[in-house]
Amino acid sequence: MGRSSSTKRSSSANRNFIEHSETSAGVATYAVRCGLAPTRRCVIVGGSNRVESRRTKAASGTDPTVGPSCLSGVMHLTTALEELTEAELLDHADEVARTQRECEAQVLRIAGQVAILNNPDTLDPEVSALPGRERVRRFGGVGTPDVSEFAAVTLGARLGLSSGSAHSLMADALDLMIRLPQLWRRVEALEVKASYARFVARRTRDLTAEQASYVDERAAEPADGRIPWSRFEDLVTGLVVASDPEAAAQKERDNAERQVANPTRSTDDGMRGFFIRAPFPVIALFDARVQWFADILASLGDTDDRDRRRVKAIVILANPHAAVALIEAFVQWRDGDPEKPDLDWATVMPSVTLHVHTYAGAEPTGTARAEGHGPVTEEWVRTHLGPHARFTIRPALDIEGQAPVDAYEIPDRHRQALHLMTPADTFPWGVSTSRDQQIDHTEPYRSGGPPGQSRVGNYGPMTTFHHRIKTHGAWEVRQPFPGIYVWRDPHGATYVVDHTGTRRLADVGWRSPAEARLEQVLFSLAA
Repeated sequence: MGRSSSTKRSSSANRNFIEHSETSAGVATYAVRCGLAPTRRCVIVGGSNRVESRRTKAASGTDPTVGPSCLSGVMHLTTALEELTEAELLDHADEVARTQRECEAQVLRIAGQVAILNNPDTLDPEVSALPGRERVRRFGGVGTPDVSEFAAVTLGARLGLSSGSAHSLMADALDLMIRLPQLWRRVEALEVKASYARFVARRTRDLTAEQASYVDERAAEPADGRIPWSRFEDLVTGLVVASDPEAAAQKERDNAERQVANPTRSTDDGMRGFFIRAPFPVIALFDARVQWFADILASLGDTDDRDRRRVKAIVILANPHAAVALIEAFVQWRDGDPEKPDLDWATVMPSVTLHVHTYAGAEPTGTARAEGHGPVTEEWVRTHLGPHARFTIRPALDIEGQAPVDAYEIPDRHRQALHLMTPADTFPWGVSTSRDQQIDHTEPYRSGGPPGQSRVGNYGPMTTFHHRIKTHGAWEVRQPFPGIYVWRDPHGATYVVDHTGTRRLADVGWRSPAEARLEQVLFSLAA
């Protein structure tokens, strides 16, 4: 395909333009069709900010006009704060706040540019039609371009984001640039924080282009922080409703049908919540019943406070037989029996099986992890479970002693060992800890290959999406030691994932000889 070496600029009134060279004709045509600037190797200029997509003079420090101002402020950010007066500290805070806005705006620009470079023309339609292969998807709202679906993940890994957060970033960037131009101009002018703009992008994603424009025109001005966040949320919500009253009414009807009763994810101090969403009359009835049982407990001698008794009441309601027994005892006492009934609370409260993993280390006190609840202290186990629970102690599973098998199918004992060793998604910045994740063979299983291919040390739990990226994307992964995963993205960035989380090794041009040697060793050990 032909290449263009011309320089193109948008309107000078915006003061934001893109100089580009070596642009593929296909990319240029695609980008122009989508209303975005086509670039391959580029210098992006936003106001007074200039950023080269590759390290050139900025890397050597010979050209102070090149490079984002979020990098040019590094010297200021390293100033010894104790040497500054209060007035200078406050001025420095202004600089830091501006630098933060510049960097956040630049991240959005980068996300949009990555989307352009990963347009549908980069994928073979016949290959994409095969099961599990990379496809194109529309991240943003109506009118934004389709993008190859693995692109956001590669960018997100560089930014330390999970796949879901990376998808949201790319969607927000495309919506702002294409569907919310007034708001985007204010972001580039550093008048609006990226968080405010991205909130509008998310709330308008399901609107048509015309409806999004309606919100854009009215939200761009107050998005600069002149009103508190809570009021801005209400303002945007009202604008979304006003842009399409019929759709808003339908959404209210749909929400009325959406009823849930699920535990929350909060695990602070070993505690957890339970959320119920239902029509108002249902909640009113439930609340009344809970309070009625709490009052019964008080009448029968329970000395706990109101909130604790209400929690007990909910637990009793979960056991119909216990609830009936309690009601019968209360009615008997209320109707004239002078003696309060002597209840066996162990039979009133239902039983639940809870798996608790304890860890004994060098410290005199250990920690525990309740599955589905998170980490708790040894004292919490004694206080909350000790007086009420019956413990069945099983020996620790010998992870290293799990004999490998030759079949592709993974034995249950291997799954259990893997979950204890590596409970989380092993893709960089993965967030899932579900037992329902797919179990990948790090070194792909080969029929007729060497024995023992299915073994602890060659497994890695992943979500379906990350499993597809590993299998069909250009990512590489090695497992030099059981539970330690070394990933390399399509452009050479290296990440180490283990039970402590994700860490990125420095880029080739910036890493120390020791770091470079470490990467070589990690990959060679698993080869």
